[in-house]
Amino acid sequence: MQTPHDNLSAWLEERAAARQTRYQQRKRRVLTASHSTRVSTQGRALVNFSSNDYLGLAAHPEVIAALKDTADSCGVGSGASALVTGYRKEHQILEQELAEFLQREKVLLCSSGYLANLAVATSLTRKGDAIIQDKFCHASLIDAARMSDARLLRYAHADTKALRRRLTAAAGDHRLVVTDGVFSMDGDTAPLREIASLCAESQSWLAVDDAHGVGVCGPGGRGSVAAAGLDGQQVPILTGTLGKAFGCFGAFVAGSEALVGHLVNEARSYIYTTAMPPALAAASRVALKKIIDEDWRRERLNALIEQFRHGASRRGLELLPSDTPIQPLLVGDSQKALKMAENLCKSGFLVVAIRPPTVPRGTARLRITLSAAHDSEQLDALLEAIESCQAT
Repeated sequence: MQTPHDNLSAWLEERAAARQTRYQQRKRRVLTASHSTRVSTQGRALVNFSSNDYLGLAAHPEVIAALKDTADSCGVGSGASALVTGYRKEHQILEQELAEFLQREKVLLCSSGYLANLAVATSLTRKGDAIIQDKFCHASLIDAARMSDARLLRYAHADTKALRRRLTAAAGDHRLVVTDGVFSMDGDTAPLREIASLCAESQSWLAVDDAHGVGVCGPGGRGSVAAAGLDGQQVPILTGTLGKAFGCFGAFVAGSEALVGHLVNEARSYIYTTAMPPALAAASRVALKKIIDEDWRRERLNALIEQFRHGASRRGLELLPSDTPIQPLLVGDSQKALKMAENLCKSGFLVVAIRPPTVPRGTARLRITLSAAHDSEQLDALLEAIESCQAT
């Protein structure tokens, strides 16, 4: 007689086999060394073109020193949730500095971008409300909407006419429109000015997840919302992460003092989560200062993006339209994308193949990400390797 363990094992094996058939089985890669753009795995040295460390701050010695020094004085963990004993002076100062940088009244630190988006969706909507999202929104935004009591409606990617139809059709007391600022798998930017105009017209609230924009684009690196010339009145809810351009870990929600007060009191994913370690808050403060003071990082990154796109065009490589560090090379077939990634690894490059269900069926791709820490020679070598992979 089969035991529940046997039944579970059989079911799990069936699921794994089905994923394998679709070339969707995923495995983690162990990195034994990681510094700036160079990593090591299984004894092989690779140039990393899959990191979100867009400004090259993750290995900056001053950022590392801030983390070490604060861990020495404050310990490693925060020890509790923010509303118990986990909220420290480093958290408070970082929130104040982020608010000033983003030109918002208040910022609330969260332990991850997933939890920040969950806090927004579940605490700002109730049964009878509607959350209206771009179809290419990040998984954390989709899951957050599904875990709320609101009805989830989705509109075609970056299609403001489709959004208008959804707004017209949506019933309920409140409508929360949600979009990425920069889309993580395509690298394009949402039409934020048009979206904000529709929200103002329909008295809907607009939330923008600018995880891949803050630090990278816009005046002073304030992100895609600032690049679109929008402020806290037009985009009252802004989420972002400290794990990409900042090179650290954690996330935030930026908005009015009333918004942050509401989240502190009603966002379960904030209330019941251990607070970010204070050492990471200290490291993030140093990274923020680098973002503010060192414009050359964004200038260098933009020059590398231009070089890469120009080089790809000369070689006939099909990149998706993007002027951000995310430069996806469309492959189409999942098996082919995996094979290309494997061949690039053999050539000394870490480039991850992105497949369904992360992206739509038939749009598997190599998601190439650039950093200010890369150099021109590394980009040229990668382009040559990709060209060689496509020829085989």
